[in-house]
Amino acid sequence: MIYTVTLNPALDRELTVPKITFDDVLRASMLRVDYGGKGFNVSRALAALGAESTALGFVGGRTGQRISDGLAALKIPTDFVEISGETRTNISIVSQSQPNHIKVNEAGPIVSAAEETALLEKVKLLARPRDWWVLSGSLPPGASPDIYARIIRAVQTAGAKAILDTSGTPLRFGCLAGPFLAKPNATEAAELTGIRQIASRPQAVTEAVRQMGVRHVLISMGKDGAIFSDGEQLWLAQSPKITERNPIGAGDSSVAGLVWGLSRGLPWPDTLRWSMACGAATASLAGTSVGPPELVEELLAQVTVQPLPGDSES
Repeated sequence: MIYTVTLNPALDRELTVPKITFDDVLRASMLRVDYGGKGFNVSRALAALGAESTALGFVGGRTGQRISDGLAALKIPTDFVEISGETRTNISIVSQSQPNHIKVNEAGPIVSAAEETALLEKVKLLARPRDWWVLSGSLPPGASPDIYARIIRAVQTAGAKAILDTSGTPLRFGCLAGPFLAKPNATEAAELTGIRQIASRPQAVTEAVRQMGVRHVLISMGKDGAIFSDGEQLWLAQSPKITERNPIGAGDSSVAGLVWGLSRGLPWPDTLRWSMACGAATASLAGTSVGPPELVEELLAQVTVQPLPGDSES
């Protein structure tokens, strides 16, 4: 079983306008509503691949109920902790004529210590050997900065494996808990380790991975692909060439392809190909749709994965 954990979900409202201009009234030609949050995006992408996952996290108020109902309509099982606060709403503005977009995220509702404890107890009850847990996204106000670390310890003590996709202090605490895999982007990895130019120097990647203390690390670089370390070998996974329409959610689709491959026991190069193809498929679509399997398979053939010398100087 695959579980996704979204601690700070959102109702995502995307407005399409002819052109993004400032100090003016913009009139939307299209509105799209999605049930957002990084873990939910992973579950949606897994569903598109035909893989089942159960979505966990905090939801509250009428917005939270709308998210629960929406995921149920998508046939994504959920097991939420209901909180007293109102789940946030995020706004995206995309242009029909420009490659730019604007995204504004609310901070989210305050989570109490009791609500946090309820989630941790739920995780402990559900965790089983050979399960996969994807922990992704920001923390809501009031959540303990080490909550991901505690979830990691709980699921891995039960014999499951955790994949961590977050940033800042939650990433630092999470890495100390020893997840199976951490997936920062290049900026997040640089902020965590203080090492710059991670995306351009294999030696910098090697040192960053050493400092993170996690054996498996996937450092994403957007359209430039990703660098993966299995603790011994570095791999460069290059994304296929696409016309990018909306990159929002592409990283989450990449994580979905990653856990999809891992859950099926694929070797690392093949798993990385699925990860890159899923991310590129989503980035090539308008709105916050996830890439359908036929598009993912078409792009899969264009992904290249090659070993890198981990200790060479640039």
